[in-house]
Amino acid sequence: MIVSDSTTLIILFDLKRLELLSNLFEHIIIPQAVYDEITVKNPIELTSFISVRKVTHTELFNTLTSLLDRGESEAIALALELDKPLIIDEKKGRKIALHQGIKIIGLLGIVYLNIKKGYLTQTEAKDFLDNAREHGYRISQKLIDEMFLKA
Repeated sequence: MIVSDSTTLIILFDLKRLELLSNLFEHIIIPQAVYDEITVKNPIELTSFISVRKVTHTELFNTLTSLLDRGESEAIALALELDKPLIIDEKKGRKIALHQGIKIIGLLGIVYLNIKKGYLTQTEAKDFLDNAREHGYRISQKLIDEMFLKA
């Protein structure tokens, strides 16, 4: 089980590649604010392995909202509350999550694990990342190159 922020979910829903998550995680939990963010442009029907959960760690959430957007704040608070890792890609949110002791993974980590587990070839991964970048996902070529060196 893992908690997720919205950025990775948005790109995977847009590119119809949710299997990159289901290959790795049995269940993904998102807070309400993340659900609101991923459905703001288009209604999305969540798959059976993604569910929405209310954040009850309100003190931390209130503190985080002064630093991050609502979705990131709820996702970090929920990951702490459930003691679960977090899918998050925004630099500032990642830094804060790590500071809180949360294990994190981003889109590149998800792609890397799919390669390592044999779900994607490096060519398929490159094509996917090129497509993601064409659809507005911002990630440096340097990070992509580093990921492929590890793979």
